[in-house]
Amino acid sequence: MKVARLPFDPGPAAWNALLPPAPASTPLEGKRNADVVVIGAGFAGLSAARRLNQLDRTLDIVVLEARRVAEGPGGRNSGFMIDLPHHLASKDYAGQRESDRQQTAMNREAIRFAAEAVEELGMSEEAFTISGKINAAATAKGVTHNEVYARHLEDMGEDFELLDADAMRAVCGSSYYQSGLYTPGTAMLQPALYLRNLANGLVDQGVDIFENSPVTAMASNGDHWLVETPKGRLRVGNVILATNGHVESFGHFKRRLMHVYLYASMTRALSTDERRQLGGEQRWGFTPADPMGTTVRRMSGTGGDRIVVRNGFTWSPSRSVAQDRHETFAKSHDRSFVERFPQLAHVDMDYRWGGLLCLSWNAVPAFGEIDDGLYAACCQNGLGTAMGTLSGKLIAEHVMGRTSPSLDTMLSYPPPKQLPPEPFATIGANAKMRWGEWRAGREK
Repeated sequence: MKVARLPFDPGPAAWNALLPPAPASTPLEGKRNADVVVIGAGFAGLSAARRLNQLDRTLDIVVLEARRVAEGPGGRNSGFMIDLPHHLASKDYAGQRESDRQQTAMNREAIRFAAEAVEELGMSEEAFTISGKINAAATAKGVTHNEVYARHLEDMGEDFELLDADAMRAVCGSSYYQSGLYTPGTAMLQPALYLRNLANGLVDQGVDIFENSPVTAMASNGDHWLVETPKGRLRVGNVILATNGHVESFGHFKRRLMHVYLYASMTRALSTDERRQLGGEQRWGFTPADPMGTTVRRMSGTGGDRIVVRNGFTWSPSRSVAQDRHETFAKSHDRSFVERFPQLAHVDMDYRWGGLLCLSWNAVPAFGEIDDGLYAACCQNGLGTAMGTLSGKLIAEHVMGRTSPSLDTMLSYPPPKQLPPEPFATIGANAKMRWGEWRAGREK
């Protein structure tokens, strides 16, 4: 079976660009054997490799990454590892109480697994810290969304704090927001730093990671799999696809996954005077009260003090867009930034980029054994850091014959639902996204 296409994201991976250059990559070359190959070195793939290594230190584990670690979607997100319900298709992120409790427990399992890796590998607070996040409301409708969500959290028995406009200004230095809903359990990441540290730790523990080694073909040969890259060939017992929406390129879940590019911009480093003009705290993260609004984050660390804004969506069933597609969202990002921080209107954006998101119509993962010895840990439904981490952990346990309540839950989900035929799927998706962005108003 030939792999239909290679993964693609437009623009630079900004979080990775802030870090010192990584050592030269080591592609897979020649022929070799392994017990398990993990395809994809994002949150799911590296978590799967880590859990496999924990369960059996004698396993010969290989990770193949088409690009460099942290250059794909794993290094292009906003760095929120969210513990609470975060349904992007809802008005206020909430779902049904019992299913949301279950999802919250699973998200927290992922955060604990990541936190253990952080402690074990001595990662910095910049890479990962549990500091909470704020749902930021810029309109009366957004305030209502937060209030409804707060009642849902109260019903779930969760901690939260409602912030007024003055408290929001004290956090971010902006008068743009009317209120906020703070929840304490979200971990904030420098995603590229976390992934690179995790990858380095795995290599130190004996896992082989080959970068710039896209899988071009794969076939079962009875009791093993043959996996080909441009310069190498693997003979392995088990294969884990940790490729999110790119799993379709391997011939699986066709017409069952929805692929959406999200776009972001990051400022240049703020000067001392600009930080003083802005005020507020050095680090914070805002998700919009309306899911179709603008995510904003201020970070401080390697690369200086910067602000990230993210909004804009492109429906992309081909998992590809024009190389410069991210530039078409520049005006929207600049407008959102200046509206929030007029005192920094002169500050330019240093990076602009896009990253691919994978969703299913019925909001379930593409997970489990999909052929003899072939496993999928894909389709994270907008929670790539948390659900990617969890699905990687759990698929490793599945491969090794372990059981757990979370794994039972993942295996109990129905498969991703078949999408409507084209052009109806594209017309409907674009109409829904455009309507959602218009409805978000000043939340965007």
